[in-house]
Amino acid sequence: MSALMDGRSIRTILPMAGAVGLRGPGASPIKSVEVAAGALPEAMPWQKPGLSRVNRVIAFLEALPVTSGKLAGQKFKVRPWQKKYLKAVYGKSGVRTAVLSMGRKNGKTALAAPLALCHLAGPEAEERGEVYSAANDRFQSGRTFSEMAAIVERVPYLKDRISIRRHSKEMEYIGGTGSIFAALSADVATKHGLSPSFCVYDEFGQATSRDLFDALDTAMGARVRPLMMVISTQAADDKMPMSQLVDYGLQVNAGEIKDPTFHLTLFTAPDDLDPWSKKAWKLANPALGDFRSLEDVQRLASQAQRMSAKESAFRNLILNQRCAAESRFINQAEWTACGEATDVSKLKGRPCYAALDLGATRDLTALVMVFQAEDGSFDAMPVFWLPGDGLRERSDRDRVPYVQWHTEGHLRTVPGATFNPAFAARAVAELHGQFGIRAIAYDRWRIEEFKRYLSEEGIDDIELIPHGQGYRDMAPAIDMLERVIAERRLRHGNHPVLKMCAGNAVVITDPAGNRKLDKDKSTQRIDGLVALAMAINIASRHVETPDWQPMCEII
Repeated sequence: MSALMDGRSIRTILPMAGAVGLRGPGASPIKSVEVAAGALPEAMPWQKPGLSRVNRVIAFLEALPVTSGKLAGQKFKVRPWQKKYLKAVYGKSGVRTAVLSMGRKNGKTALAAPLALCHLAGPEAEERGEVYSAANDRFQSGRTFSEMAAIVERVPYLKDRISIRRHSKEMEYIGGTGSIFAALSADVATKHGLSPSFCVYDEFGQATSRDLFDALDTAMGARVRPLMMVISTQAADDKMPMSQLVDYGLQVNAGEIKDPTFHLTLFTAPDDLDPWSKKAWKLANPALGDFRSLEDVQRLASQAQRMSAKESAFRNLILNQRCAAESRFINQAEWTACGEATDVSKLKGRPCYAALDLGATRDLTALVMVFQAEDGSFDAMPVFWLPGDGLRERSDRDRVPYVQWHTEGHLRTVPGATFNPAFAARAVAELHGQFGIRAIAYDRWRIEEFKRYLSEEGIDDIELIPHGQGYRDMAPAIDMLERVIAERRLRHGNHPVLKMCAGNAVVITDPAGNRKLDKDKSTQRIDGLVALAMAINIASRHVETPDWQPMCEII
């Protein structure tokens, strides 16, 4: 049984340095203690004097063989794009988290395994180091181990010095530092008590929880120069842990956040680029035409063009775009294009319409105001609420950063475990005094309570308009919302909660072609987008017309 599976320290399972012969089922033999602990048979390429840290790493990698594929048997050759990434990570002091994201089949495991060996038994090895490969399940976690073992078996000086336990996917560098390696998965019994010096997380984009990542990352504090490396395609949507890393890295790269410990290299095709062009393929697949088959990408693209159900998967896995496998109502690129910030100081005096989507007692409640400009465009200003009790647990369950959004002021909380419509009524009264809300569209759910509380606030000059959620009322609302987004006539300021709702939205269609937003088929909350559609719909009905003036001059 793996050390991590039964909760014991990994060093109680791995053999002690100096052990001779086979050490348990699947263990590889060593020739002798003297050979294992002795000097290398000859000076290795990475031992040449004067090499920089990154050049030592590259020299070590290029001394190893390729074990599979069309290049099997050849020496590993670091490509220019790989070298650029390695220079960014090993050429700068203090990089602690390094993210490399690209399309599938670009040699992620083929790069991860040699790097893990570099930290286990190469120039990056340290005394009693702990090297880990991490993944979301036991099968995935074993892929890096299997590649490492295949390399070790083909390199005599490594085979003599590294003890391999195949049944538990563990290794130990007997011939030097005593460093150990283990393959971990997110379903291990315990993730604590470790002290990683290096960890590579494979396909973090598929992780639904960041528990394993955080456990390893926070355990690195005892090391002098620890490194967490994530090599993965992008996740399908914004809520996934990988998306949070990528978004943070983009802010670092743009200079919005100063963090020299974090590095992101992202190969992706822009959302607005033709997905069927070779230019888009190359941007997301740096090995295209090398060890990434161009013919295979062409085949997949051809299928995705003919079968719309495959397009989202092609965009996510091949173009490395953040695109869910299920078709969504709003294209992310179109939504992002409407992300211009709203100037609140210019909203006063403009026609203001709103919509309220009261959630169930424990669910998200959304109030969205829209302000119509003279050119027919709209500025959106949303307000969201959740019950304050159990917010962190809800955040973990929904895999949505509610706590962070609340801290940043994007999400309001109310005391207790349920939502009282009185809080929405109070907010409407305050906003009405500031902007003069002309009308509010509402879903009939719990609306009588809201009306009573609104009356208690002394508000009786806002028109309240019932707005059903069926095809009759929602079809024109959906059409109008889609039109203003496509024509770039919406400014939503990239409000993160509203963005989440937009990304989750799925529409269904009746036999007559009418559409409505479907909360049952949507993966998470869409309340904010429902309210936005209703608000724009009633705003479009109230077209402002100038007062009539006689077409004559008064003498």
